[in-house]
Amino acid sequence: MSEASWYDYPQYFDMLFRDETASEVEFFQQAFERYGNGPIKRLFEPGCGTGRLVIAMAALGYDATGLDLSDPMLSYMKQRLKRRGLTATAINGDMADFHFDAPFDAAFCTFNTFRHLLTEQQALAHLNCVADCLNDQGLYVLGMHLDPEEEYDPVVERFTSRSNGTVLKTVISVPQSDLKRRQETLRIKLNAVQRSGKKVRIVSEFPLRLYTAKQLKRLLKKASDRFEIVETFDFGYDIDDPQPFDSELLEALLVLRKIG
Repeated sequence: MSEASWYDYPQYFDMLFRDETASEVEFFQQAFERYGNGPIKRLFEPGCGTGRLVIAMAALGYDATGLDLSDPMLSYMKQRLKRRGLTATAINGDMADFHFDAPFDAAFCTFNTFRHLLTEQQALAHLNCVADCLNDQGLYVLGMHLDPEEEYDPVVERFTSRSNGTVLKTVISVPQSDLKRRQETLRIKLNAVQRSGKKVRIVSEFPLRLYTAKQLKRLLKKASDRFEIVETFDFGYDIDDPQPFDSELLEALLVLRKIG
């Protein structure tokens, strides 16, 4: 049994989030239709990982581009695109520093990817970069878990996933949390047993920035010259069930619109 980084095994990363894809994709399409300003064709995902969402949107006929810093993730994305006979663009780049010549109609960044930006400066730089690469009144769907206002004990989550003869058991925990620094350490433990019997043990830890609803509102207010908040939802992905953007919201799915 070997130790490895989660990002070096993108197939397991993909397995963990695969079940969310259909709900996210349906929500994107509904949001584009309801809140978009005209036809939406060109899409962008910063921090695309394995490209599961880019690939899903490409399969629906969208012109999709994904950006990520992980070469293994991007290579996996390109292999999956080739196997399915699909076309999309995969770019190695920094979420807080990117530029495109041709604008996009919409962008999306869900499931806490935004929280990899560990400082307010990085977060604002990211929002400005996204705004710069969108058409006027382009949409940005941004999703992340939020913290409650009061102190709490982090939950340990356990999942079992199966695909093509591989059984993957995942444990997600938070061994360290610093509310003052607004940073937590996320620990991912994965145990994979492949069809051949080979076992792979993956243990990864990485920091994420913490946000309460109030803190996220404060950040977005600083970018209010670039984006307006159109509507707020949760991870139920129900376009007909918007949620109040208040301290009770712990799963934030925001539809933002570029001002201009």
